[in-house]
Amino acid sequence: QVQLVESGGGLVQPGGSLRLSCAASGNIFRANTMGWYRQAPGKQRELVATTASGGTTDYADSVKGRFTISRDNAKNTVYLQMNSLRPEDTAVYYCHTAGWRGGLKKYDYWGQGTQVTVSS
Repeated sequence: QVQLVESGGGLVQPGGSLRLSCAASGNIFRANTMGWYRQAPGKQRELVATTASGGTTDYADSVKGRFTISRDNAKNTVYLQMNSLRPEDTAVYYCHTAGWRGGLKKYDYWGQGTQVTVSS
């Protein structure tokens, strides 16, 4: 089992910044990915950004140049720095982690979600 605890959501004006954090605990595999997805009302959940334990990162085109994902492996924590926020970034943001062994995904967990609202 892996538990994910998110923090950092809230209300921000357009052009502002927020930083999300997600701390993982439990039986975490050395080879893992951690990342953020979001879901706006009436829309499907979509990838925002992910980072692998080896250091690679991936971003949705809509957030490239504005959002930065980083991780502290010693703390099993992933961060999402969100700058130049837009109203269309408003969504519930979910932390996600997957663990890999032998090239196969062995687990897949989601956080409870944190609301990000961008509005004036």
